[in-house]
Amino acid sequence: MQNGITLVEGNQLYDPTGISIDDDTQTIYIADSGNDRIIKWKFDEKQGQIIAGGNGRGNGLNQLDWPTDVILDKKTNSILICDLNNRRVVRWSLEINAYGQIVINDIDCGGLKIDTQGNIYVSDYVNNEIRKWSAEDPEGIIVAGGNGKGNQLNQLNYPIYFFVDKDESIYVSDHLNHRVMKWIKNAKEGIVVAGGQGKGNLLTQLKDSSGVMVDHLNNIYVVDSGNNRIVRWSKDSKKGQVLVGGNEKGEEANQFDYPTGLAMDRQGNLYVADFSNHRIQKFLIDNH
Repeated sequence: MQNGITLVEGNQLYDPTGISIDDDTQTIYIADSGNDRIIKWKFDEKQGQIIAGGNGRGNGLNQLDWPTDVILDKKTNSILICDLNNRRVVRWSLEINAYGQIVINDIDCGGLKIDTQGNIYVSDYVNNEIRKWSAEDPEGIIVAGGNGKGNQLNQLNYPIYFFVDKDESIYVSDHLNHRVMKWIKNAKEGIVVAGGQGKGNLLTQLKDSSGVMVDHLNNIYVVDSGNNRIVRWSKDSKKGQVLVGGNEKGEEANQFDYPTGLAMDRQGNLYVADFSNHRIQKFLIDNH
């Protein structure tokens, strides 16, 4: 068990959620939800930079309303944002003085991913599905869930965060089913790969699963929000291993207060949005 390094302090953020890492520039992008803005923060700097929103809560093209996720699209030098309460996905150029451009409208977007081909994946937590948008499918196609709210293998319940691997398998953090589901490309139902044993704090259980990442060894890392811990499930394991937290909620270096978003750098270190502590924590993880 180990202590976190505070990358971004609590006096800079208000209810951070989704985060993503750019290894090439040693930068973290943060959905600073409570401040309705996106922050870009270089690891070695003391101050972040507002790169989207920050103009009050609203639905103008220069505004956001409770953004919950952000991803970097290097090919277009822009970021994509889940603008949750405005029910849209917006793209902001990283050029100076940019405004948002609506990419997808009328969607209850929670989480976002982009693959190497530039396809965009979005979780819809109301329709309980993950959709994929591509040049061939401008309306988006369902790639996980989409069979109503429920706990069957072909259903999801309030999915927000998810991970897409190189084979286009989707690992969905199935928040209110307290499990992680793996949907192989073109599958009609998912496989339970973490949790799924009811809501609880046993090593076989999760409680309000949030951010999820998968490493090159197919280890699954889950933010177990309701248990204030980060759990690693190795491939085919029936129970998880607590990596960080699992202590009572709190603001010490080995504690969380309802963590949400998760990101991983090339070295396999983890970054956690510690929601109610209003901070970003970094953990050095030994993957060997």
